[in-house]
Amino acid sequence: MNTEQLKPGMTGQKELVVSLELTASHLGSGGVPVFATPMMVLAMEEAARAAVDSILDPGFATVGYHLDIKHLAPTSLGQKVTASAKLLEINGKLLSFSVEAHDENGLIGEGSHVRAIINIDKFKEKLVNKKKN
Repeated sequence: MNTEQLKPGMTGQKELVVSLELTASHLGSGGVPVFATPMMVLAMEEAARAAVDSILDPGFATVGYHLDIKHLAPTSLGQKVTASAKLLEINGKLLSFSVEAHDENGLIGEGSHVRAIINIDKFKEKLVNKKKN
């Protein structure tokens, strides 16, 4: 695993438009047809992946390890949401990001996210061994 190309300050983004399938009422995370918190978290994770996964060595990827997120404001159907992530720190296999999400009216979510660099083959091997137990 070579992390030399990873540098604090690297950024990634994920854009989407809130559709019915992305709402709290549709997903069951709430009873209101607004952008669901789990979908905001997913967009933040995708932004963090976009910042770093493409430059990792072949056979490596990142997986979510820790989240500390606040969902600050609702977003209506049809609004565009942009999630962004900024790499703050590299600590061995752990990558720490600040994450935010904005809609057309401003900030809707913020927090921190840690991703772990994994060797995909070794990760899959652990899954197979876990099934056997």
